[in-house]
Amino acid sequence: MLETLRRIVQEVNSAPDLSSALNVMVARVRLSMGTEVCSIYLLDHSANRYILMATEGLKKEAVGMATLHFSEGLVGQVGMREEPINLDDAPSHPKFRYLQETGEEPFHSFLGVPIIHHRKLLGVIVVQQRDRRRFDQEEEAFLVTLSAQLAAVVAHAEATGAIDGIFGNTMGGVTTKFDGVVGCIGVAIGTAFVVYPAADFKSVPDRPVKNIRKELKAFNDALKRVRADIRALSEKASLTLPPEEQALFQVYERMLDDNALAGEIRTHVQGGNWVQGALREVVMKHVAAFEAMEDSYLQARASDVRDLGLRILAYLQEAKTLSAPIPERAIVVGEDITPTIFVDIPRERIAGIVSLHGSSNSHMSIVARSLGIPTVVGVGEFPLFRLEGLNLIVDGHRGEVIVQPGPEVLRQYQAIISEQAELSKELESVTDLPCETTDGHRINLFVNTGLMADVNISLQRGAEGVGLYRTEIPFMVRDRFPSELEQMEIYRQQLEAFYPAPVTMRTLDVGGDKSLPYFPIQEDNPFLGWRGIRVTLDHPEIFLVQIRAMLWASESLDNLRIMLPMVSSVMEIDEAMHLIHRAYLEVLEEGAHVQMPEVGVMIEVPAAVYQIQDFVQQCDFLSVGSNDLTQYLLAVDRNNRRVASLYQAFHPSVLRALKHIIDAAKAEGTPVSICGEMAGDPCSAVLLMAMGYETLSMSATSLLRVKWVLRKVGMDAAQELLAQVWKMDNAAVIKSHVDLMLDRAGLGNFIRPTLFQGTSSQEPKVQAR
Repeated sequence: MLETLRRIVQEVNSAPDLSSALNVMVARVRLSMGTEVCSIYLLDHSANRYILMATEGLKKEAVGMATLHFSEGLVGQVGMREEPINLDDAPSHPKFRYLQETGEEPFHSFLGVPIIHHRKLLGVIVVQQRDRRRFDQEEEAFLVTLSAQLAAVVAHAEATGAIDGIFGNTMGGVTTKFDGVVGCIGVAIGTAFVVYPAADFKSVPDRPVKNIRKELKAFNDALKRVRADIRALSEKASLTLPPEEQALFQVYERMLDDNALAGEIRTHVQGGNWVQGALREVVMKHVAAFEAMEDSYLQARASDVRDLGLRILAYLQEAKTLSAPIPERAIVVGEDITPTIFVDIPRERIAGIVSLHGSSNSHMSIVARSLGIPTVVGVGEFPLFRLEGLNLIVDGHRGEVIVQPGPEVLRQYQAIISEQAELSKELESVTDLPCETTDGHRINLFVNTGLMADVNISLQRGAEGVGLYRTEIPFMVRDRFPSELEQMEIYRQQLEAFYPAPVTMRTLDVGGDKSLPYFPIQEDNPFLGWRGIRVTLDHPEIFLVQIRAMLWASESLDNLRIMLPMVSSVMEIDEAMHLIHRAYLEVLEEGAHVQMPEVGVMIEVPAAVYQIQDFVQQCDFLSVGSNDLTQYLLAVDRNNRRVASLYQAFHPSVLRALKHIIDAAKAEGTPVSICGEMAGDPCSAVLLMAMGYETLSMSATSLLRVKWVLRKVGMDAAQELLAQVWKMDNAAVIKSHVDLMLDRAGLGNFIRPTLFQGTSSQEPKVQAR
């Protein structure tokens, strides 16, 4: 049964379009289950009706014609109950509705299973037989399993607009909207520029060919290099493999002949697709064909074709990495964009970012916020291949991406951009003013940084110091560990730029969603694995070099503070302090004139929350990393878009943990700040101030907005708001209540644009699929 499921799923996923996928599904299910009828009804939400979209066993002419209201018939009953219905005599059921055009009169047995994707009902799959019998549990389980697989296919078609064609709708001038998660607030209008990881067919877009001769030359050059690789492998294999296994390399070479893959690829290039897109089309077509075959030997040839294709693609991409012209206002779109994109593409060309994966607190989002680039992440059903060159709007306030916006939508978003520009000018008036509440309470505003590009904007916006310098970024943009001298020069630039203000440098924090290409960490559950202080304590040679570089960089400045990430026990602090003191003595012996810097600990895991009194005996200060703390308290992977809605900074447990931390630290007389993204949100900043946090560290783009709001609020009013929040038990209610209170105080514009406030009639008119 498992093998049958696998084959059906492979065939469905390889279908060129939704109609073909549905036809494959009904044909294979009918054959596999030995039933007389298999049909699929999809729910047209705009008409609130089910439409028969594929069938084997009923009249074919009924496809697209036979319909049922949402609550009508057994199909409607399956959908409303959202669970299978299994009957031995369907016509006797009070909800049975006979559709004459389908010719289903002789069938008695009925098994219907809902097609649901992420809680959304998409349709119903039905099997029927003439005999009066209930389908057994194994048959029901088989159909439920297939329905879950089909749901993803239908959901993708719905998200990309492909489903409109089979419902008979036309898109016309209606704008298409895709939902994601806010990565960085703001609005950007620009042209899609698709980027893709090396040698990955899934993310290679189609692009119109501009110079066929040039494309074919690139292809021929790549072919020559792949052939040379294969011959080299063949010679090496002759020393170890038997003759029958060596023959595989001859098969590889024949696949590259003009009468095989190479000829087809050239034809596609001449037909108008660039060479990488043509390669993807041909290779994936053959891979799908081989995977669908019954013979296991032929099935295995699919991996051979894919391997050959990836070898060619690697050479093509080596010659053409980001060589496509970058639009002046590029909306950078990719499957999983990493912070290195800011190195590969000039910052002034990046208007916005859209990533299929990631979350609002993924590392790329954090860097985007530091640069003020409107970003939406977790847009899982985005039609990546078809976006190149299209007009996009990135709505970083509501987490939406709008494709090919119409004139009215464009006008409204251009108005939002103008409003935000005017607001920015207004915010600049507080740049040189202290962050002080209306009743004289002083708050320190620090900046989170990691790129030299952050420095100027941070200083221009009045940052009073660095609450978090992410030292891993210089590690991430190299192909090896940076030397002590290289690190020292980078750290010195940061320390000098902010002198005499303090600069808090977090020691190397890799693992989780931050990886180094030359030091990969492969784990099933990386966020609960080897990351942060755990890595550097296991590699003292890395830790000591970094600490020495920091100390040398601080010579004659002495504004360095060192911060340890992901600490969960006193023992880790003891070990780290031993190494820090060792490095300090070493640089003193070598002639450095530096003071011993303050050393602090990040509070990011629940275990740390309950060890505050123990931690402060070993360190000089504490800093709350609210991003990871929220993730671990709620058991929500912040990069998993399926549970993105469960990541709630205003969750009562998160707020109570934050209050416990500040109370415990103040009781011991230890300074404590917060450097997570909550600090940069004006709404949560008001609550943090009310709790007792006096130092907030955030991205440079958030500084003036937070300062403006806190300067308009009194501490008494903030504490009264916090007292109201303690009585609430729902994160959404808490967030809405805080928003409402700030709106009433006349500060709504500093939370979201005017057009996003009030009723839905004021919002840009965009049709959601």
